[in-house]
Amino acid sequence: MSNAFSFVAGDAGPWKITRTIEVKGLGLAPASRLIVLNELVPSVPSGAHWVLRGFTSNVRYATQAEVASFKAIQPALGRPEAIQAALIPIRKNQAWWDLAQDQRRRIFEETSRHTAIGLEYLPAVARKLHHSRDLGEPFDFLTLV
Repeated sequence: MSNAFSFVAGDAGPWKITRTIEVKGLGLAPASRLIVLNELVPSVPSGAHWVLRGFTSNVRYATQAEVASFKAIQPALGRPEAIQAALIPIRKNQAWWDLAQDQRRRIFEETSRHTAIGLEYLPAVARKLHHSRDLGEPFDFLTLV
């Protein structure tokens, strides 16, 4: 199985899109359905409104203890009782990418409490991070929860 994924939105697919919310910046074109494919789709398929691509990778900002905590209590995606999902595209500004890895990690720990807050929602919510920046996509990350 590949670590590459494409999220294709249009009028077909197993997931019903119930709403989209633009928090900041440009939003995505309206679509009613979504399909998640375990491959990189090279272009927007006929009949689709948009496609977002990403790949799963190693954990980059979590400590060994945090990774162990996540693995111990995070349920799997795609389990039968999981009937709702959220796809969250994220774009960071250049100032973020100009920071060193340890500076970004410090922001996660001290300022945003990103990891600690995420742990509070487990095991009710499962998530998977997809990296898109290196593919030249319009977003840097895609989070599927």
